[in-house]
Parts: sequence; structure tokens; C-alpha cells
Amino acid sequence: MSVEAYGPSSQTLTFLDTEEAELLGADTQGSEFEFTDFTLPSQTQTPPGPGQAGPAQGQGPPGAGQGAPGPLEAQVNGPDGILQNGAVDESVAKTSQLLAELNFEEDEEDTYYTKDLPVHACSYCGIHDPACVVYCNTSKKWFCNGRGNTSGSHIVNHLVRAKCKEVTLHKDGPLGETVLECYNCGCRNVFLLGFIPAKADSVVVLLCRQPCASQSSLKDINWDSSQWQPLIQDRCFLSWLVKIPSEQEQLRARQITAQQINKLEELWKENPSATLEDLEKPGVDEEPQHVLLRYEDAYQYQNIFGPLVKLEADYDKKLKESQTQDNITVRWDLGLNKKRIAYFTLPKTDSGEDTWIVSSSGALFPPPCFADMRLMQGDEICLRYKGDLAPLWKGIGHVIKVPDNYGDEIAIELRSSVGAPVEVTHNFQVDFVWKSTSFDRMQSALKTFAVDETSVSGYIYHKLLGHEVEDVIIKCQLPKRFTAQGLPDLNHSQVYAVKTVLQRPLSLIQGPPGTGKTVTSATIVYHLARQGNGPVLVCAPSNIAVDQLTEKIHQTGLKVVRLCAKSREAIDSPVSFLALHNQIRNMDSMPELQKLQQLKDETGELSSADEKRYRALKRTAERELLM
Repeated sequence: MSVEAYGPSSQTLTFLDTEEAELLGADTQGSEFEFTDFTLPSQTQTPPGPGQAGPAQGQGPPGAGQGAPGPLEAQVNGPDGILQNGAVDESVAKTSQLLAELNFEEDEEDTYYTKDLPVHACSYCGIHDPACVVYCNTSKKWFCNGRGNTSGSHIVNHLVRAKCKEVTLHKDGPLGETVLECYNCGCRNVFLLGFIPAKADSVVVLLCRQPCASQSSLKDINWDSSQWQPLIQDRCFLSWLVKIPSEQEQLRARQITAQQINKLEELWKENPSATLEDLEKPGVDEEPQHVLLRYEDAYQYQNIFGPLVKLEADYDKKLKESQTQDNITVRWDLGLNKKRIAYFTLPKTDSGEDTWIVSSSGALFPPPCFADMRLMQGDEICLRYKGDLAPLWKGIGHVIKVPDNYGDEIAIELRSSVGAPVEVTHNFQVDFVWKSTSFDRMQSALKTFAVDETSVSGYIYHKLLGHEVEDVIIKCQLPKRFTAQGLPDLNHSQVYAVKTVLQRPLSLIQGPPGTGKTVTSATIVYHLARQGNGPVLVCAPSNIAVDQLTEKIHQTGLKVVRLCAKSREAIDSPVSFLALHNQIRNMDSMPELQKLQQLKDETGELSSADEKRYRALKRTAERELLM
């Protein structure tokens, strides 16, 4: 192969026959391995002149073997082409110095956003142009208005995920160090703020959407409220307010994905000084396995869905335990069972002052708060005293009264009243005690499914695992008329759906709104109940859907019992009379239960003995109704 392929600056390769030229005095196969002489090709080596050892044939460029040796070659090889140690050291030193002086531009590019950055650099990507960054007043961090690899700007991503709302512009930016707030009322919620052009073309006025932007007084100062526009559009701040980094700046910045942002935000909740590099530590970046379309067995199914249930449980726990209310006023009382009861009222939500959440479509939604959470009887509440008039105290109790049509008070019965500061009423704190009951049931079901093959039928077992299962036809007596009494007549597709469901262990019915899925479902339940194989359990993903199904099934003349949570017992609906708790109230066969129920309604509670008797009678009545 010709060396010309490597270009004119390529170094000439010299192949020597050591037996003929005897230029190398080292014996590489000797026992002492004393390497005293060797040949060092020079980077500026020129072809040897006449009388010198020439290169092997075909290895030198055209003209090799002509001309005098170059100065560097003479210095290195000496007059006879044999190396001199002093010259070698000097040549190596010069070469090392030249290499050290080389500057590689790509190295600077790679370390541009990993070297020491100013304090106002974006905590996500490192962009630090003062005109492009915004300071979050809550988290005390800076973020840029660039999108990078995400759908929204980094500052909006942070505000939404961290539930923050107040920001400040950089002092060296075009608008100076400015806290964004409403000109009229001082509201600093950037998700509510917008602007209206003033009289001067170069002046804009920041106003919140409600109520300031809709006030009629704006007309008196020639502000047109119809021109109001939000400061955040398309999930980023307006470019005249906060500059959007150029495409080149964003390409040079640290690349971060939406998934990494989510993990970093979660890490900041525990360690506010954490950095992106901390995500690479062992145990931090552990991703759950992806769900599959087909599973080998129930153990694999459990191993994949179990961690997902735990993630959901951890998120729900953080959400509920973070809903804390301070400065609560408590009213103390003593129950008939001699247990201490605390009454208090939670403040209402002021959505205009809360952090709003931006959906992917740009819509604004208020976040959940403690007062919005639906409490139910039996929920656990932690009550703390944080004042100076009594020792610090904490007590756990369960809810015995929730807000209703007669009042907004919540009552909790304390497990233990030892040390309760009943003489004070102010400076209390209320925390929600998270319960893992529903998630424990999910994990228990997964475990049962994995270890007990008989927990479900073989057909359902393999269907859940995504296995191919032969079609199973159930032998049953099909009705002559598929339309149920009290319900509208079915069309051909609905009749086919009812007929198919009655003959198969598992079915899926799909259709757009208004195609009669509820009527079809009620008809199926009617025919299943008429077959006499036992009670039929009907479930739906929402209370409204259950109410609609209950109403349709009741129209067929079947005995229907509506089961609902305790938190919904006080909520009126078209099928309230079918609810289990209301049917128990109207049972004439248990007069003692009715008397205890009436006493509890009048006094609000029962003595310990009466409460025990009431619960026993209620369980008996429930079993009677559900059989």
C-alpha cells in the first residue's frame, strides 16, 4: 500500500534488516533486556541521502534516496544513523512542549457548561445570559426561558413541578431586577398575571386575570381589558419579558430530558442543593420495569406491577402528608363515651392566591389543598399544638363528623387525651394521616394472584398474562327476547353484544357516547340475574356512572343495592333511596336498630355500649339486604 494515501505530510515508514544493516544493537530476545540503542523516527524526517541506508523498496515517496539529510534527522540519528541519548531526550522534551501548547476547541466546547458557572445559571441546563434567566422566589434557584429537550421552558417546568408562583427578573436583564406582580392588587402569581398596553407604546401594565383585568374602572384610564394577554404563552414567558436563548446557546448548554427534570425535582424536595450529577449515583436512577403485553407467569406480572403500585402509593402519601394547615382554632368537647373531641374548621381555598398548574394544553387548574380533599368518617387526623401557652403536644384521632349542610365543622375523636391542651384554642396545626389500605389491598391481590393459581379462573389467569387462549363458549339458555322490561328496545348491534356477553366469560364493549352502552350493560345485568346463578356485582370507574347504571337496572324491576363510601352518604343523588345505608334506615324488621339510629342522629353519638350494639345490628341488616 502506498504511503501517498496518507498525504504528503505523512511520516515515512522505514523498515530495516537488522542482520544486514546492524543498526540496532539491542537484543530483544536476550536475558537481560538492556535496550540501549533504538531508532526514533522523526516527525520531520526526510528521505535519506546518498550513501545512507534507504527505505525498503516501495515504502518511500517518489524521489527517496536523493538529497542531503535534514538538520533534525542529523541531530537525532547522528552521522552514522545511530541514536544519541542526549539528542533523544531533547527531542522528546520539545515534542512534549508542542503537544502541551495544542488547544483543542472541542474540549472547551464540551466543558463549557460543566466548568464553574455564575450563581444565576439555569439549574437545569446552565444557560446564564442575564436576559434569559428568571429567579424562583420560593426555591431560590435560577432557570432559563429555553425549552431544550422539553415541551415547555425550563422556568415554567420548574414552577409547575415545584408548585411555585413568584419570580424575579435578573438585575442585568433588559427590565432590571423586577418582581412580577399585579400593578393594581400586588398579586404575584405568574400563572394569573398578564399585561395590557398602556397609553405610551413602550409601556405595558401587568394585571392579574381576576379581578383586576375585568374591572370597569380600567376604562377610565384608557386601558382596554380586551387586549389583556397572559405572560405565559405556549408554556414559556413572553420573549419581550424574558429572552428565549438562541438555538446555538441551547445546543451548547447541558442537555437534560423531561425525565431527568422530574427526578431532579423529586431529589430537590429532600436535598435542595442536589445537582444533575447526583442522579448518576447508585440507587437514584432506578427505573421500574416497563409493562408488557405478555407475561411468562404471574410472578413476572407481580414483579412488574408491584413496584408501580408502590410508586403510586409513595406519591399519594407525599401529596396527602404535604397538605398541612396552620393557625387552626379548636373547640374542645367531651363525648358520651368520655373521649375528648376536637372541633375545627378548615379555611376555604382561595384559588386566586394558590399556585396553578398548567396542563399540556396550556389550561390552568388549581392544585389540590387540604380543604378540597374529601374527608370521610374514620380518616385519621393529626392535631398539633405549636403555641406558647402550653407544652408542645401531638394527638391522633379519627374523623367522626365531616362538613355537611348543617355546618362546616370537622370533629375528630382523640385516641388518647393525655396531655391535650384543652384550655387553649388557638395555634393548632392539622395534618392528614395517610392510610395505605387501598394500596395494601393491591399488593395483596398481586401476591395472591402470583402464589395461588386458583384465585381466578384459568381463563382469566391466562387472559391477564396476555397468553393466547382458546375461545370459550358458555352453555346457557338464551332469552327469546333480549330487550329487558322497562328499558328501550335494543338495535341489532346491541342485541349482538348482549348475546355475545352472555356466552363468554370475558367481554369488552366499546362505542362512542350516545350509542347505548349503559342500556346494553343494564340489559346484560338483567339477564345474568334472571339466570339464577347468584348476586351480580356491577362496578364502574366513577360514582356518576354507577348511579346511572343503578337507575337503569332499577327500572328493570330487579332488587338493587347501591354501595357507596361513607363520604358520599350525605350527598343526594337520584338513586339515594337505593343506597345501603338508606335501605337499612327503612327496614321495618329491625325496630331496635331504627331507635338507635334515631338517637344517634339526634345526639350525634352514642355511648360505648349503645355504639357496640348499633354496629352489630347494622352488620346483621347489611347481610340481610345483600343476600
